[in-house]
Amino acid sequence: MRTYYCLAFLIWSCMLHVVQLTPSPKRTNKYLHPERIMGLSQDAGKTLHRTKRGWMWNQFFLLEEYTGPDTQYVGKLHTDQDKGDGNLKYILTGDGAGSLFVIDENTGDIHAAKKLDREEKSLYVLRAKAIDRKTGRQVEPESEFIIKIHDINDNEPKFTKDIYTASVPEMSGVGTSVLQVTATDADDANYGNSAKVVYSILQGQPYFSVDPDTGIIKTALPDMSRENREQYQVVIQAKDMGGQMGGLSGTTTVNITLTDVNDNPPRFPQSTYQFSSPESAPLGTPLGRIKANDPDVGENAEIEYSISNGDGSDVFDIITDKDTQEGIITVKKQLDFENKMLYTLRVEAANSHPDPRFLQLGPFKDTALVKISVEDIDEPPVFSRASYLIEVDEDAKEESIIGQVVAQDPDTTKNAIKYSVDRHTDLDRIFNIHSGNGSIFISKSLDREETPWHNITVIATEINNPKQSSQISVFIRILDINDHAPEFSKYYETFVCENAKAGQLIQTVSAMDKDAPPQGHKFFFELVPEFAVHPNFSIVDNKDNTAGIMTRRNGYSRSKMSTYLLPIIIFDNDYPIQSSTGTLTIRVCACDSRGNMQSCNAEALLLSTGLSTGALIAILLCIIILLVVLFAALKRQRKKEPLIISKDDVRDNIVTYNDEGGGEEDTQAFDIGTLRNPEAREESKMRRDVIPETIFQIRRTAPLWENIDVQDFIHRRLKENDIDPTAPPYDSLATYAYEGNDSIANSLSSLESLTTDGNQDYDYLSDWGPRFKKLADMYGGDDSDRD
Repeated sequence: MRTYYCLAFLIWSCMLHVVQLTPSPKRTNKYLHPERIMGLSQDAGKTLHRTKRGWMWNQFFLLEEYTGPDTQYVGKLHTDQDKGDGNLKYILTGDGAGSLFVIDENTGDIHAAKKLDREEKSLYVLRAKAIDRKTGRQVEPESEFIIKIHDINDNEPKFTKDIYTASVPEMSGVGTSVLQVTATDADDANYGNSAKVVYSILQGQPYFSVDPDTGIIKTALPDMSRENREQYQVVIQAKDMGGQMGGLSGTTTVNITLTDVNDNPPRFPQSTYQFSSPESAPLGTPLGRIKANDPDVGENAEIEYSISNGDGSDVFDIITDKDTQEGIITVKKQLDFENKMLYTLRVEAANSHPDPRFLQLGPFKDTALVKISVEDIDEPPVFSRASYLIEVDEDAKEESIIGQVVAQDPDTTKNAIKYSVDRHTDLDRIFNIHSGNGSIFISKSLDREETPWHNITVIATEINNPKQSSQISVFIRILDINDHAPEFSKYYETFVCENAKAGQLIQTVSAMDKDAPPQGHKFFFELVPEFAVHPNFSIVDNKDNTAGIMTRRNGYSRSKMSTYLLPIIIFDNDYPIQSSTGTLTIRVCACDSRGNMQSCNAEALLLSTGLSTGALIAILLCIIILLVVLFAALKRQRKKEPLIISKDDVRDNIVTYNDEGGGEEDTQAFDIGTLRNPEAREESKMRRDVIPETIFQIRRTAPLWENIDVQDFIHRRLKENDIDPTAPPYDSLATYAYEGNDSIANSLSSLESLTTDGNQDYDYLSDWGPRFKKLADMYGGDDSDRD
């Protein structure tokens, strides 16, 4: 069986052949390949029952960027099953089928419909098949073939950057690598020299060079100095085709900076400098600046200045200004014109970071001479010390001397000195000073507990020249004296349980003292002598400035004693010994079995136990006695001040009238003039419940007081009754009837009608109905009594 299959395969292979046709007349471009037609021979048709695949492929090749007038011919598909009668149809699928590559479905000719770019896509994989138009069945299985795009040199080399920036140290040797530039070519590197790039330098010679293969830029000159030239611009070209003529090229710019190295020493521009200083210059005062020049930059130009020698090396100092690289000469010790008038210094300037590679060029330092002259001035007084510390006991007597300050004039004239205290530092004027000898004494009593330290300033002034003065700080420390007695450190709320046992600790007390003895506080506790053997409580000194309060018996009763006062004496251990007595208040409270307080209220005890019958009877008796006494007192007071003293009593009374009244003609019933006259005297008042002896006279003109409102009169009368000392202690009722002022119908009263000067019109009464007929007849007619 295996031999049969091998024989069949050999026969089928021998039958395959390639038929090459004549070139198509449509191909006019010289770059097109010959047509290829692949087919299957039919010579062996009688031998084999099954027709094998009739086509065999090789790669098709096309040139990119084709610009001919016609479409570019690719090749031809053909099968042995094609009889030329148009029954077969060729179909092309895959990359670009139908858009980039089109096939004639009748002949199998393949053309490129568009211009191709290898840099976009260099390989296209397509599949071809042939089908019977009538049946739609494939006559050949689908087969795959490749179209490869051949490259042409259509892309110039491109650098990764348009501008490069690089740096190299100055004084570098020839061949020092600076930077590598890279250019890429999009053409096919495997096809010809289209992508072979060669580098060359167009600008920057003779200072730099470039490796043609790697693009590494190197220095070409030795000892290039940054101080002479710092910036270089180099132009590099990249050319394909191996640099041959006709190749495409691209360029880039490289900016190269020479970085600084310390190859220059500092140098002073002059050999000698001169300065002057007054002898009163404070320490640290700058006298002048000197500078050494260094053409280097950055840390290579940093300079350290120092004084190498000279007679003023211990009097003056020099420091370096890091910002300006200058040397600042300052005063190190106090100058004195009388001792020395001129100093000479040797100043040295050296690089802070020398480079060992250039030490052979010479020493990287320089020196200069500095002369400083001292000027004489009138100096202020000088104290013998920088500051003074004085200690004094707080019980020191007033006007006692506690210390002394000394100052003198440093000049040769030796002027006299006057001392004083700066009162801004001693507002309370506790201290004073003798103006002649500087002795400090106390003006007021001291208290360490209030102010333990006093810091005052003493001023020394030349008598002949008051402008010359100096100040000194005097620190006065107040030493402690045991002048305060110890006392409880806080208020203690102490309680003892009713069920307490003897020897039980109920409170731990501690003490405090405002004094501050050098050896620390030591307190002792004990009961006052009269309570030394207290039947209820005792005190135990714990020897650690605390004491414990202990019970001395079993059980306490709130009903018998709810509060105990325990006086305790507290002693200190300083000299003289101070003591004080503090009273500890101990309340008796109800506690649970664990000793936790539940209630300390005496009222709660009364409510819980209840009152006895005897106590309730005693309270009731007391209440009855108080009521009897109060009743008797009220009765005696009523007998002394009756309600109505006599028939002529002028108090206001309530008069009741049961009849309607006689109208305007009834002038004997009630006198309202009293109501309208709040200023009437008491002796002119008339009885209102009897007929008056005289008839009320008609007043044609109303006095000013008649305009007072009746309500105001009522309030005045009420106020008079309230402040009347003869008024009875019981309530009385005074009623005043008043209809008001602002009635729309005006007043209907006839009491004031006589006071009107002119005639009144009463015709409107007829319009008010039958109820007012009587009034209308009386006042509305022409026969009025006014005529």
